[in-house]
Amino acid sequence: MDEPKYTISMAAKLSGISVHTLRMYEREGLIIPFKKSSNQRLYTDRDIERIGCIRSTINEDKINIEGIRRVLALIPCWAIVKCSEKDRKECAAYSGHTKPCWMINHKDNYCSGRDCRQCEVYKSYGNCASIKNKLKELLK
Repeated sequence: MDEPKYTISMAAKLSGISVHTLRMYEREGLIIPFKKSSNQRLYTDRDIERIGCIRSTINEDKINIEGIRRVLALIPCWAIVKCSEKDRKECAAYSGHTKPCWMINHKDNYCSGRDCRQCEVYKSYGNCASIKNKLKELLK
């Protein structure tokens, strides 16, 4: 599931979108592809599932990319990774609501130097139902 194995052209083909659209999703912070040292992007089965979720949200739910990014920005990442109160005070993801935590340049807090692609917050939200399920779990 997490093995990077699809090139950008294959990932686009499997997802039924163009390479240009896939790059746009990356620029907009909806997906983080694995990058080899040569900068070649590779995608996993989990990435393909995430892209499918993005597509259905756009096409069926009629939510645009900005709307999706804002929903992702509302994920309470601090509660998931259990960062300290001090880290929360210094974190733009905690105080902001326009970008998901993996789009923020973290400095001097829990997420500094961490690989967002490997973070539970990013990895857990590729499936469309997963955000709502996590919120239910956190709000119990």
